[in-house]
Amino acid sequence: MTLNTDIARNLADIRRRIETSALGAGRSPDEVRLLAVSKTFDLDHVRAAAAAGQRDFGENRVQEALQKIAGSAELSIRWHLIGPLQSNKVRKAVAPFCAIHSVDSLRLLQAIDTAATEAGVSPEVLVQVDLAGEATKHGAPPANAIDIVKAALSLRSARAVGLMTIPPYFEDPEDARPYFARLSDLRSTLLKEGIDPTSLRELSMGMSHDFEIAVQEGATIVRLGTAIFGKRHP
Repeated sequence: MTLNTDIARNLADIRRRIETSALGAGRSPDEVRLLAVSKTFDLDHVRAAAAAGQRDFGENRVQEALQKIAGSAELSIRWHLIGPLQSNKVRKAVAPFCAIHSVDSLRLLQAIDTAATEAGVSPEVLVQVDLAGEATKHGAPPANAIDIVKAALSLRSARAVGLMTIPPYFEDPEDARPYFARLSDLRSTLLKEGIDPTSLRELSMGMSHDFEIAVQEGATIVRLGTAIFGKRHP
């Protein structure tokens, strides 16, 4: 099997699984966007996925992503930053990425907005919520995340569009369900407080091993890497 064939087959299988999960939860499959996490995979993998119709790609590190973005300029694809963003990389990130999923502080939110204003761009931003308190994970605690969402309503250039979370890894994907449900509940709480729904339209949650559960709990963006590209190599 060729790389293109393998990736096209994997994407088709994932899309079927997303459709089944969405319909089973009474949702339209069109509400769920697939984000291909291409970190550590080369441009051949990106091009193979793009040839199979994949349009949204996610990267964890700004520098690695910038090299791929430059090398794939001919492709009609969109790039998302899903890993932590250091303050010294903000200016480099606001233009190439259509969305930044990892906003976890007021300071970072303000830095992104300032850089976006200076660059004349309007990236989407999602607030990353830490629902497990894991030392190895980034994200704002729920109370802080609420403050960030409210502050995002007065951005000049960046556009708040939703929430993101990364639950702990469980052998049984069903064990991740409470974390996905809590993110969905947090959005519902914010909506009841009168937050503009357009600022909360996205729930970025679910990865290769648990995305079906995430879709059932309301995910609008699922972030998959190994399920599409195969085993990741450092």
